[in-house]
Amino acid sequence: MKNIPIYQVDAFTHGPFTGNPAAVCILTEPVNKETMQKIAMENNLSETAFITRGKDEWLIRWFTPMEEVDLCGHATLASAFVVLNILEPQSETVIFRSRVMGHLTIRKRGDLLELDFPVDHPAKCELPSFISESLGAVPVESYLGRSDYMLIYKSEPDIRQMKPDFRKLAQTESRGVIVTAPGDTTDFVSRFFCPQIGIDEDPVTGSAHTTLTPYWSARLGKQSLKARQLSARGGYLECALHDDRTLISGYALLYLQGEIIID
Repeated sequence: MKNIPIYQVDAFTHGPFTGNPAAVCILTEPVNKETMQKIAMENNLSETAFITRGKDEWLIRWFTPMEEVDLCGHATLASAFVVLNILEPQSETVIFRSRVMGHLTIRKRGDLLELDFPVDHPAKCELPSFISESLGAVPVESYLGRSDYMLIYKSEPDIRQMKPDFRKLAQTESRGVIVTAPGDTTDFVSRFFCPQIGIDEDPVTGSAHTTLTPYWSARLGKQSLKARQLSARGGYLECALHDDRTLISGYALLYLQGEIIID
């Protein structure tokens, strides 16, 4: 029998029951990929992170209910919260080593946690017509980043009022679709749709801001930006461009903790 400690943390939150909930599982002995995927499916959250203590770093993997992904911001923030507030409260920094994206550093910045992620510079692209049809609105500009489309709209209400046809949008070959516009009270706002990996709309998507930040930084002429993700739960992020890195900061709250018991 295996007992796996599990924590559920709301990441990029601005109060209880906001932000993006992620599960963080602490592995003290090997667990195969198939079991990780089943745990993520059982948790039925947008992401479950599995972390394993190394000598000077933690190994990290991320799973949606349907598949493993190369990078996840909110589950990394949640994992850092667990390490820096529960497992190693004396530490100010934690380094995670991922399979694809290399080393990821998270630092305490007052009450915020700051992710240090690689920048994703999107390129202009032709948008498949079914994507704009599924969103019910044609963007002003279309870009393709490392793993996601990014679509630019005129105003925050355009983003708030969008009602996608998720069945049609699931035909998208990318990981997901980011829609974004200038914000009314923040520098920019966004939403993130990814039905093709089992999540119709992600509440708050840290990794999408590696694509959003360089675009809005160049457009607004600002290195530091404030952002909101306009999902039903809502999320708040502070972003900054630093050379080839994106610094993404947010708050986190512990919601529950317990054990997974596997025979």
